[in-house]
Amino acid sequence: MHERIKYLRKTLDLTQQEFSDRIGVKRGAVANYEVGRNDPTDSVVALICREFGVSEQWLRTGTGEMFPPRTRAQEIADFAADLLSDEPESTRSVVISYLMRWDADDWAAVTKILRKHGAPHLPPDKETEPNT
Repeated sequence: MHERIKYLRKTLDLTQQEFSDRIGVKRGAVANYEVGRNDPTDSVVALICREFGVSEQWLRTGTGEMFPPRTRAQEIADFAADLLSDEPESTRSVVISYLMRWDADDWAAVTKILRKHGAPHLPPDKETEPNT
């Protein structure tokens, strides 16, 4: 596992200090994990996987993908969590506050524009799609 921790850190282009700060351990602990002097506890493994979106199976055994595919729901949840950490005056926060005020007609207009330009993954248009 020590080689995969180091490989992960380097893939993410993080220093040992940056990596350790993100998971809440000391830099020396990360150094010890990377050289195989110590194994991370189960809770540290869970932190690494959660913080960096890494497959626990890959981290522990080297099998499977390092970064498993994420569902749309996971991506939205991560975006929302990230958004909550923004300052209220940030551009993203202001834009989201306006989007929250949209009604069905506003969303229908945007959907029409997106369809016109070939956006994938939109639900069927209830007014033009035949009932099945």
